[in-house]
Amino acid sequence: MKKLSLILFMFVSFVAQADWKLDNDQSLVNFVSIKQSTIGEVNYFRSLSGTIKDNKANIKINLSSVETNIPIRNDRMKSMLFKVAKFEYAFITVDLDATKLEKMGLGDNFRENVSIALTLHGISKKIASDIQVFKLTNGRILVQSEYPIIINAEDFNLVSGIEALRTIAKLSTISTVVPVTFSLVFTKQVNTPK
Repeated sequence: MKKLSLILFMFVSFVAQADWKLDNDQSLVNFVSIKQSTIGEVNYFRSLSGTIKDNKANIKINLSSVETNIPIRNDRMKSMLFKVAKFEYAFITVDLDATKLEKMGLGDNFRENVSIALTLHGISKKIASDIQVFKLTNGRILVQSEYPIIINAEDFNLVSGIEALRTIAKLSTISTVVPVTFSLVFTKQVNTPK
């Protein structure tokens, strides 16, 4: 009976799956907008969700949560640039080896070149990027961009939205090339099969 109990315990431990859930309060996706050729402004999104499961990190960005620190500019970005009535979310998918995450000890880290699939404004593109992964305390990991990722608005049919923003703000230029960085904290969720 003891042997059977031990075998069952080992089996349950083996099949228990550790997924990871994004901690919105500790995570950040930001981008820098550049106007008049020389003025850079940092913007970010307040609402993110996501998981790491089946060797993929899936992140959902609520575009309505864009924060520029100027309320009217927030509203203009939502309606004129992101068109949130039609495209409420942006999605990011990254291949990430869950086995490697499980083997990390506290303080361990690694760098990896990955292919990031970004879906924005109804268009999906793959972008190569270097990321860093750190093992934190309390069953958490940090996944962050090592360098800014350059997003070209033309790739996602956003140039007309930028032009509309430029016109209404009476600016001579707004750059259509945007640096983006991210810092994402995930907490391990252990789901034991029933």
